[in-house]
Amino acid sequence: MPAARPPHRMKPSGGCPHADNARLLAQGAVAPVLLPGEVEGMVVLGHEALKAFLGHPAVAKNARHFTALREGTLPEGWPLGTFATVQGMTTADGTDHRRLRSLVSQVFTHRRVAQLRARIEELTDSLLDELARAAEADGGVADLRRHFALPLPMSVISELLGVEVAYRERLHELSCQVVTTDIGSQQALDANREFVAVLGEIVAAKRQHPGGDLTSSLIATRDDDGDQLSEPELIGTLLLLVVAGHETTLNLITNAVRALCGHPDQLHVVRRGQASWDDVVEETLRWDAPVSYFPFRYPVRDLNVAGTVIPKGTPVLAGYSAAGRDQAVHGPDADRFDVTRPRRPAAVPHLSLGHGPHYCLGAPLARLEAHIALKQLFARFPDLQLAVPEAALERESGFVGNSVRALPLRLWPRPGRP
Repeated sequence: MPAARPPHRMKPSGGCPHADNARLLAQGAVAPVLLPGEVEGMVVLGHEALKAFLGHPAVAKNARHFTALREGTLPEGWPLGTFATVQGMTTADGTDHRRLRSLVSQVFTHRRVAQLRARIEELTDSLLDELARAAEADGGVADLRRHFALPLPMSVISELLGVEVAYRERLHELSCQVVTTDIGSQQALDANREFVAVLGEIVAAKRQHPGGDLTSSLIATRDDDGDQLSEPELIGTLLLLVVAGHETTLNLITNAVRALCGHPDQLHVVRRGQASWDDVVEETLRWDAPVSYFPFRYPVRDLNVAGTVIPKGTPVLAGYSAAGRDQAVHGPDADRFDVTRPRRPAAVPHLSLGHGPHYCLGAPLARLEAHIALKQLFARFPDLQLAVPEAALERESGFVGNSVRALPLRLWPRPGRP
């Protein structure tokens, strides 16, 4: 066995992950880490190692396998606590996972998602109008993330869930707080309590006035034994759907636009018809994954992964951003954004939406939203360009999500141009 590696300290404030990923990957596919609160963990970084780990039968999602949580040694208000303790698909295994997943899976099939195309195109057109108005008020510059990349997926998932407009901004703010790793313990506790309370208000309203939305269906659905979702399962499922239903797509759209503006040669390739918008989406997912290090999985026994033993009960991060640039799989030019990159025919070309039984349920919807958003954005604003140097873009807080706080774009070359 190789000598033990010193743990990599995960920076709560996050930042661009790629330099750390390259350094860690050069030493091996699995690395020990120190999580906030001095909690010992591991991260799986290599593509093949991560693929094997995500699908391994001895790897669990239920936090009853998390040794530090079970023994009560985690600090109160631990910023990563929600990832471990929320009750829903992401923390269930086996029969429980299949039961919870089946309740919402029908909404996210390729067929059902395809039926949403017209509505997504309509929302996109409306938001591009809003983006233009914001730019007209500021000399031709507008924040794409605020005015377009955020409200599009937030509107789509909110409409699916039947969430009223009045709740949406606060739900996004709370989502940001529960997924960030750069937050104080009391703030983390308060955000979790408020998130649960707001979702509880939405559920109570749906119980009084059910509709044709997914929230009403989850309240009413019973399994073969006549059992309904418990209240924690219901709230946990809604929390998951709200967070995952817009945060991932928000980052995907933002990262794709930033990549194309920073690589105009690649945009020209798309405009010449030598690559598709789907190619842009897949290359963005690989090259700059919207989720960098996703918590948590736990080996149910000591597990050898790519020559490194991960002890039973260790919290393990899935290093999606690292796997996407693993040169062992994607070649020596893995750091290059290339929309013509050949896709691997025998397997998924990246792992950025997961793998195995917990593969992202909303992947078809995220891909469709990003495709429509990019196609219509660059058709409406063909001269789109970054309004500030790439190096001036501030990164999102935390090491789970991977994007920038704002993406100021100049929509047309001269202020006031229609």
